[in-house]
Amino acid sequence: MKPDKTMEPGLNWDFSRRGDIFGFLFLFFFYYSIASLLFLSFPCGAEFLNNNCPNTTTFTTNSTFQANLNFLLSSLSSNATPTNNGFYNTTAGSNPDRVYGLFLCRGDVTDDVCRTCVVTATQDITQRCPNRKVATIWYDECMIRYSHLSFFSFVADPVFYMLSSQNISNPDRFNQLLNETMNQIASQAAFNSSPKKFATQEANISGSRNLYSLVQCTQDLSGNGCYQCLLRAISDIPMCCDGKQGGRVIGPSCNLRYEIYPFYQLTDTSPPPSPLSPSPPTNSVTPSSGKGEKTPAGTIVAIVVPVVIAVLLLSILCYYWLRRKKKDKVGEEQVGNEIGGVESLQFNLITITAATNNFSDGNKIGEGGFGSVYKGKLSNGQEIAVKRLSRSSGQGAVEFKNEVVLVAKLQHRNLVRLLGFCLEGQEKILIYEFVPNKSLDYFLFDPDKRACLDWPTRYKIIGGIARGLLYLHEDSRLRIIHRDLKASNILLDGDMNPKISDFGMARIFGVDQSQANTNRIVGTYGYMSPEYAMHGQFSVKSDVYSFGVLLLEIVTGHKNSSFDQSEFGEDLLSYAWRHWNEGTALQMLDPILTEHYSRDEVMRCTHIGLLCVQEDVVDRPTMARIVLMLNSYSVTLELPLRPPRFAHSKMITDMATGETERQETEPDTSTSRSIPFSVNDVSITELDPR
Repeated sequence: MKPDKTMEPGLNWDFSRRGDIFGFLFLFFFYYSIASLLFLSFPCGAEFLNNNCPNTTTFTTNSTFQANLNFLLSSLSSNATPTNNGFYNTTAGSNPDRVYGLFLCRGDVTDDVCRTCVVTATQDITQRCPNRKVATIWYDECMIRYSHLSFFSFVADPVFYMLSSQNISNPDRFNQLLNETMNQIASQAAFNSSPKKFATQEANISGSRNLYSLVQCTQDLSGNGCYQCLLRAISDIPMCCDGKQGGRVIGPSCNLRYEIYPFYQLTDTSPPPSPLSPSPPTNSVTPSSGKGEKTPAGTIVAIVVPVVIAVLLLSILCYYWLRRKKKDKVGEEQVGNEIGGVESLQFNLITITAATNNFSDGNKIGEGGFGSVYKGKLSNGQEIAVKRLSRSSGQGAVEFKNEVVLVAKLQHRNLVRLLGFCLEGQEKILIYEFVPNKSLDYFLFDPDKRACLDWPTRYKIIGGIARGLLYLHEDSRLRIIHRDLKASNILLDGDMNPKISDFGMARIFGVDQSQANTNRIVGTYGYMSPEYAMHGQFSVKSDVYSFGVLLLEIVTGHKNSSFDQSEFGEDLLSYAWRHWNEGTALQMLDPILTEHYSRDEVMRCTHIGLLCVQEDVVDRPTMARIVLMLNSYSVTLELPLRPPRFAHSKMITDMATGETERQETEPDTSTSRSIPFSVNDVSITELDPR
């Protein structure tokens, strides 16, 4: 009988002769060796999770800062050794070009895995964050962070979340167990004697089902700093991952993770793949030491050399294939079917109708141009705010989709939290967390209620709004321009902490995009920057202008529109500038605050407010610098220039050549119009990042 031939695509191996049996064995062992080396000794690379690199602080190519950064990254890579316990921080260069940096490896990974991850990260961070002075990159196994400002021993808030797509059964029992476990290991990581500030714990859910939890801090933090960081992360679990089988809260200073399988123990077999999104982390497998029986020298030459060559080629192909796949995946996430990604947040209309007592007038707590807002209570007792869009509103499906997608992806303590949405028939409904103290304007512009806003409270509100805007502009996964920041869109929780709301007019910018034009001008006059209202140009600096107006309103207690009928013909900005220029800035402070306030804080806020409302976009500070100026008195503030005489809506109405469609319904005289006025014919209405 004629021997068979074994065929493979592109290859033709003939084993009809006895000598070719060795060829068959060689081929089998060849592929087996490659597979073994690839999966045990030569992983394709660390599993990338996310990066954060704001482009507001950049360096020029071939500068001293870049040389210092390259030296720093090289130092981090070379110090990924067993003696450093998976953590190392250092600096390179001297001011003003000094660079601060650190790496942190997950507390359970081996030294080899740590070193491989750090080397990968030091190479990858300059590709993902080109010419950035501030950058952080996270992998499943490690993190690298650097900045031109010292951040050692300072606690930074969580940056992003990851969650399982699978819901947990018996969520009450699970949430109680999760909270108890997380608090226990947070204390253990922060205060035990281990230098790693790392802890894990296994707890039984029911039967054979267990909960596996992990927490970790960077080792530069004090025990109290680590504990406070982890408590903040734990407090975010209900917001990001409530009822899910697994979740992560990840930041520059600490992180936590929980699953219903042992993801952190290095075993000989891999646990089930994680259902996390957007970038599912792989579960580590202990690399094999490769020790075995001795092999003849001839076999080593015949086998190891081609294996090494093949491994190098396949590793290169694997690396580029994974990079392209992940790039495509990110693109699909950003510009694909966004609402499909938040379907788990969808409520049915019956539930919302019952929660709001059939949208009764007694439950109505507010009304705007896009619809009404109702207070509601779900069957589990949770209070909610329900935004029911009017069928005749200008928002429609596009703006509704915009707000759902935007707010669902944004997670920050100073942004209102979206709980879900309802889209049935003609109904378009958004469900938010209920914020009990209404909006800032409810207190600030009421002669009696403004007494609740003493100066410490106002200063806290100013700082919270600034941090929320900074997150939108630089720290979230997408760059968001709010476009309608004003007092009525700042909600206050039970502790008077501010939460930015109403993202129906917000726009997503691409990572490298700094400005856009539109011929559909929406927002509220008095808060609009000149370049936006007059030319349809908007950017992060448009929000900065609005923040400056809002800051001056908080300091003075005067609404910008209240000056329209003043005998001096002044607007709020001219009023503030006159007092500042004459050295009488404290005279414009809200009279209710004259007895108890910080002179330095009031003067600094007034100074920052005037910097924000300068006419030239370039002269306005970024939100990152504003947050720094509010929190550090060592920062020197530039002298402001005269703000534009612009805020009167009458001037804008005279410029318009067509209708003035009202977009907002408010109890005051502030209006928001859609004006057919544009410098060019481009209308930016798409919602996808570019």
